[in-house]
Amino acid sequence: MNHFLNLKDIKVYDLRKILADAKKRKNLRKKMNTLEIDNGSPLKDKLLIQMFEKSSLRTRLSFYLAIKQLGGGAVTLRSNELHLGHGGESIEDTAKILSTFGDGFMFRTDSDKKVEKFKTYLSIPLINGLSPSSHPTQVLSDIFTVEEIKKKSISKLKICWIGDSNNVLNSLIAASVKFSFKLSVGCPKKFGPKKEIMHWVKKNKKKVYIYNDPKKAVHGADVIFSDKVISINDKGNKKLKMKEFKKFKITNKLMNYANKNCIFLHCLPRGNEVTNEVFLGKKSHVWLQASNRVHVQKSILLYCFGKLG
Repeated sequence: MNHFLNLKDIKVYDLRKILADAKKRKNLRKKMNTLEIDNGSPLKDKLLIQMFEKSSLRTRLSFYLAIKQLGGGAVTLRSNELHLGHGGESIEDTAKILSTFGDGFMFRTDSDKKVEKFKTYLSIPLINGLSPSSHPTQVLSDIFTVEEIKKKSISKLKICWIGDSNNVLNSLIAASVKFSFKLSVGCPKKFGPKKEIMHWVKKNKKKVYIYNDPKKAVHGADVIFSDKVISINDKGNKKLKMKEFKKFKITNKLMNYANKNCIFLHCLPRGNEVTNEVFLGKKSHVWLQASNRVHVQKSILLYCFGKLG
């Protein structure tokens, strides 16, 4: 049994095994229908319980399809429908019930502390479907997409992030250390990565390059990542934030400062941080990026259940 909570806590050997398995599984499904089960039904009779404290589209759908295609089943819960949300039932008691009825638990939450508590009390694998500090399933799938398009290891590419320092960037930074790729971040001064994250990078004898000029950040980039700058749960001054990020909008003009064959990726949902010309343009691969999550999620599940070949 393995948990999948944060990329920085997982061995690169295991991350590479997940990516290799996902590639194999995607190739095998080229002529299969959506709900056809993979050969061998590797997770036959296994139940994945999903719980969402935050809105979800891609994570919800991809994990549902992932467990179904592996031969198992899924049930989706919302915390506000449970005693955990309103009745005051403890995480410890909830975890025991989840462990009794399910075989795995995928949790999308607004609290890192809850992730750690569930990890303590669950006796089944726990997958972080998103937390305030991390979005590991998204970023591992993004690496899969980059290597599929570029047909080379991400370690040989220059990756750029333009946008806010959020949970997706935190996982991308962790990935840059694990997979040894050059990462530049373009953001306003007040919106850089947290000090503890940069300290962890330095402790691991790596470096992430921070630029307050988007042109410098994207210079020579092979891949440009972005995410929605103004999220639903932003509690700060949104007008001020929009003003600060105005010059960081991803346009065709900005893309021209990157390498000629640079691609654009966005984890969705999108906002005003990118123009339609870029988002819907030839260099954008956002729909492939979204669909690839099913394949990588399947291999993450197999890893967690101890069935990764």
